[in-house]
Amino acid sequence: MTVSLNRVGAMCLRHYYTMRRSWPRLVEMAYWPTMQMVIWGFLSQFLATNSTYIANAFGVLLAGVMLWDVLFRGQLGFSLSFIEELWSRNLANLYCSPLTPLEHILALIAMAFLRATIGVLPAMLLAIPFYDFSIFGLGVPLLAFFFNLLIMGCALGLMVTAMVLRFGLAAENMAWFLVFLLAPFSCVYYPIEVLPGWAQAFAMALPSTHVFEGMRAVLFDGVFRWDHFSAAVALNGGLVVIGIAIYLFSFSRARKLGLLLQVGE
Repeated sequence: MTVSLNRVGAMCLRHYYTMRRSWPRLVEMAYWPTMQMVIWGFLSQFLATNSTYIANAFGVLLAGVMLWDVLFRGQLGFSLSFIEELWSRNLANLYCSPLTPLEHILALIAMAFLRATIGVLPAMLLAIPFYDFSIFGLGVPLLAFFFNLLIMGCALGLMVTAMVLRFGLAAENMAWFLVFLLAPFSCVYYPIEVLPGWAQAFAMALPSTHVFEGMRAVLFDGVFRWDHFSAAVALNGGLVVIGIAIYLFSFSRARKLGLLLQVGE
């Protein structure tokens, strides 16, 4: 069997053209290494100058990981529930029925809550026998953190589905890494003071930052910060309104251009 370098080159050219026409694929290539460097760089910088934090870091880091997954699973649960309709080419069928876009959004929110709960609850329970750490020790504040992160995840999910409606399944990768774009500014593992000044201003505009600042206040000081809770609720309200507006705009444009019949696997 002979190997043709022309055929190999043709296949490489085929993938090159695909990447060149799809900006989400190009962004994804550099995205994960850069994001890992930024997050762990900030954490390393903080630990190097705060030795007292290290003694209590175990519970804070473990709680941060589990609560971060609530946000990620909420956004992913919303987005995938929508994208599955595209994979099965069922979106046009849905909107031939009496289903309205708002009803569809409410159903996606309900599925995001269900998927996130199924996804993170086993991890929370297993942390008790494995590490002798119970996130349920946070008490009632845990519910406030949980629902704020889920609502934020759904708002981000609305934006992801809007991009999928506009750009098709080429934007599917956004469902996997959009939320991680906010991870360095959400201060999951370190306080907001670690960030540069310009980044702190952006971080304070994210509901997730207030959730994780509130989580550390409960774990370190045993105090529930109502200021962070109120800020997270207010910012989530604005984020949901923006997400719905973007989604309805993209849906209206996709319907006018006939994109609902074209998107699929």
